[in-house]
Amino acid sequence: MMKKITCEACQHLNPEGTVLCESCGKPLEEDQYIDGNNKTKLLNMRYEGSSRRSQTYNKSIVDQIWNFFSSVKVGVTLIVITLIASAAGTIFPQRMYIPPTASPATYYEDTYGILGQIYYQLGFHELYSSWWYMILIALIGISIIIASIDRVVPLYRALKHQKPVRHKSFISRQRLHSKTEDVSKEDKELLIKGLKKQRYKVTEDNGHVLAEKGRFSRWGPYVNHCGLIIFLLGALLRFVPFMYIDDFVWVREGETKVIPETHSKYYIENKEFIMETYGDSEEDARFEQALADKGPVAKNFQTNAVIYENSETTIGAEPKLEKVLEDSIRVNHPLKLEGISLYQTSYQLNEFKSMSFIIHETDDQEEEELASFTVDLADPAREYNLDNGFRVTIDQYFADYYLDNGIPRSQSDHPKNPAFVFSVYPPNSDDPEVSFAGIGRNVDATGQNEYKVGLQNFEIRDVTGLTVRRDYTLPILIIGGIIFMIGVVQGMYWQHRRVWIHPTENGVWLAGHTNKNYFGLKKDIEKAIDGTTIQMVVDQAEENKKE
Repeated sequence: MMKKITCEACQHLNPEGTVLCESCGKPLEEDQYIDGNNKTKLLNMRYEGSSRRSQTYNKSIVDQIWNFFSSVKVGVTLIVITLIASAAGTIFPQRMYIPPTASPATYYEDTYGILGQIYYQLGFHELYSSWWYMILIALIGISIIIASIDRVVPLYRALKHQKPVRHKSFISRQRLHSKTEDVSKEDKELLIKGLKKQRYKVTEDNGHVLAEKGRFSRWGPYVNHCGLIIFLLGALLRFVPFMYIDDFVWVREGETKVIPETHSKYYIENKEFIMETYGDSEEDARFEQALADKGPVAKNFQTNAVIYENSETTIGAEPKLEKVLEDSIRVNHPLKLEGISLYQTSYQLNEFKSMSFIIHETDDQEEEELASFTVDLADPAREYNLDNGFRVTIDQYFADYYLDNGIPRSQSDHPKNPAFVFSVYPPNSDDPEVSFAGIGRNVDATGQNEYKVGLQNFEIRDVTGLTVRRDYTLPILIIGGIIFMIGVVQGMYWQHRRVWIHPTENGVWLAGHTNKNYFGLKKDIEKAIDGTTIQMVVDQAEENKKE
């Protein structure tokens, strides 16, 4: 059972931790003032002196967790740590902003040196999707929720049950206070009328008066917190695949590929990729000199695409594609389908599609064709059985060939500079001859081959790079941001102002309190008492400083 504190003045039972009596406002502890060195000990009106859970309970593990997260210092510390981590994530580009074909394991080291390698090893290249960053965001949200509940509940309870009748010590220890010994009934009525003219809501009880306006501004910080919590929730939901997708797909001309994150429901076909540069038309002639210095500049690149829906639901079965949409995808003009948008973001021109080779005798100067075969570079076969009894196998395939200390390697999986190591089996022979062939190169591995593999022809095609994006979190982020700004405006441009009129034997005591802008409250009181004999309030905080 929670301990109750009895007010000596009115005998009201207050919850443990209450600073000012909920009924009459009398301080329950003599040290509840702002500055003990002041001659007039002003009341600490924070949260109206109500009890807060974090300052009352401290026994169970739940209490300790609650008290920890209700601390403003803890919340600020979490925010500072998150800001520092967020800043660290901007030192180098995040993974989504590096070239799509680049491997993060080598890109950061090759581009930024040892610092880039450390950046990658620490996982900062995917900072905003890391588990520990998500935990930081969640902890900030928990801190905001608990701190808000810990303060808003007692504040609401105190403000809801305000009474005009207040203890003398409550009135005399307000920051704005005055005493007038002789006040007529007419002057008191003029004061009340003056407050009503300034849109104060007036409540009377047996001669005691409470005039109040702008109470709604006290909820501004908590509206602010609600908006921030919604915003953080939207940020966390970005890591739920249904809510947010940000993927990338390469599609070659003539190729049909499944659209990522659609669970094989939708496919896209690249019918044609179009690349236009400045200078291609007569109207671009004015750029001729600039283009001569700068080189080709892209004017437009787009993909003419067809979207298919897969009607086959059996797992592992061949897809049955039905055309549902055909349109062009251009920069800043995405193709949209059931919440998914396809953006034109990249391209590769003149990628090799296939290469045709011929086999001829090494000593044949005319290079008479004995056999030929074509390699599909997107899906090369392991073995080719040719005319005249020849058989060719691909021992090694380098899609993007380069030499690394004399060792052939491939820089990527895309056929930009293809090269092969072939084993050629002559008719009726099981002993192969090894040849190395590619663009502009043909090497006899042993120098004793009877047959030579030479490049006959090749086909090229363009490749389009599309970003696949779906964002259901954007409305949540917008709503959170709007609520956040409403709370900021609500708490910034309005103030909660209160004026108490406490009758004495022949006069009145006047007191005023506001959560901010005491100058404005003094002006309101000055207007209200104009034409009366009631004394103007004195700012006791300023008077105490003088003393």
